Amino acid sequence: MSDHPFAQADADWLSLIATARNWFSGPLGQLLLTQEQRLLEEELARFFGGYLVHYGPSADAPPNASQIQRSVRMGAPFSGVEIVCEEQAWPLTEHAADVVLLQHGLDFSLSPHGLLREAARSVRPGGHLLVVGINPASAWGVRRLFSQDALRQARCIAPSRVSDWLHLLGFALEKRRFGCYRPPLSSPAWQARLAFLEHSGGSWQSPGGGFYLLVARKLVIGLRPLRQSRREPMGKLVPMPVAKVSRRNSERQ
Repeated sequence: MSDHPFAQADADWLSLIATARNWFSGPLGQLLLTQEQRLLEEELARFFGGYLVHYGPSADAPPNASQIQRSVRMGAPFSGVEIVCEEQAWPLTEHAADVVLLQHGLDFSLSPHGLLREAARSVRPGGHLLVVGINPASAWGVRRLFSQDALRQARCIAPSRVSDWLHLLGFALEKRRFGCYRPPLSSPAWQARLAFLEHSGGSWQSPGGGFYLLVARKLVIGLRPLRQSRREPMGKLVPMPVAKVSRRNSERQ
């Protein structure tokens, strides 16, 4: 794919993704992605299987999943994307992936419900869906209200709300983690001075991190035994009276 998208794609969607890609290439976006990389690789190291699907606006390489045989990048027609698709029309069969990673896909989406539904459909029973989003209850979420860059266009959906959506889609939340406790300052010098906040915030897993990571497992629907119908008790069998036939009468006939 090139950085020149197809003309047939939705113009508003392409503009949103292009703006987000540029922002993630800047100092603030790179700070978030760097902190996310460590947490994601820790979680992905636990999973194994055939396919991992990564969806997100970032132009950076996706995190490494050592025990997954094949990682595929999906999304808008930009460089680095292997399978081009719309956010609500993934060209995958149902239950095709062992792991699906939405890295800021919900933040920069025209229809977060539709995107999450499509991602959930692609996960096999027993597989996992990982969601990374900007935490609205953080300094990053506050900055969104006053910024004039792409961060202002981010939806910043609360992790509790995304957890409710996952539950309705048949997923069980296994883990909720936070990261990037440095405030969104563009200066690399200030980012270096405040690096100690990552250790203290990460140790306590304070919910004030700039991003959240949700790890959810798709529930396996087992077969339930058929309920046997209740039989009504029957009365005791009573022998019916039988008329006796006299041998003498039978001989006369």
